[in-house]
Amino acid sequence: MELTKTTLFPEIAKTISSFNFERISAERKIILQPLIDFIQAKASNQQQIRLNLICTHNSRRSHLSQVWAQTAAAHFNIKNVFCYSGGTEATALFPMAAKTLEQSGFKIKTIAAGTNPIYAIKYAENEHPIIGFSKTYDDEFNPKSEFAAILTCSQADGGCPFIAGAEMRIPITFEDPKAFDNTPQQAEKYQERSLQIATEMFYVFSQIKSQ
Repeated sequence: MELTKTTLFPEIAKTISSFNFERISAERKIILQPLIDFIQAKASNQQQIRLNLICTHNSRRSHLSQVWAQTAAAHFNIKNVFCYSGGTEATALFPMAAKTLEQSGFKIKTIAAGTNPIYAIKYAENEHPIIGFSKTYDDEFNPKSEFAAILTCSQADGGCPFIAGAEMRIPITFEDPKAFDNTPQQAEKYQERSLQIATEMFYVFSQIKSQ
């Protein structure tokens, strides 16, 4: 029986139609390969695939990575994928990161306000929303074992020599768009980083052979 494929929101489908995997360098594909291998091994054994995407403050890159990875899994019909995010410390999901996702077609609803707002982030009408808020990587919300720890920034990679419960530790670091906060280039640079992360996560899941 063929599994029903998730239909992403049209604006997201339009965004991903511009992705060109040829623009990912050979060096970068080598960095992404361990993540492909981890996901493929789990998929081949029909096991749940848990990814915890980790950065320093869980405010920008780790959230962008979590959201795009979950969306890519749905797009390529890779089942039993559960994406989480966390930081070495908790702050807040930066508003520009959420706005950037909205501009790519995600539907975002604030379900709790405050200094660390909680967002529901949807990529398709019939899929469960991704819950976005800042938390530490070992927060109760995140898995305790049988997951891959994906380090999305060099500070978190250096600051977390050991992540309890992780089956595998995979550094896939991205430059921080925070450097452009409150500058005329802010929106452009956040979009640029988001699309880089999206392209690489979609490349990763495009390589997975479903069983």
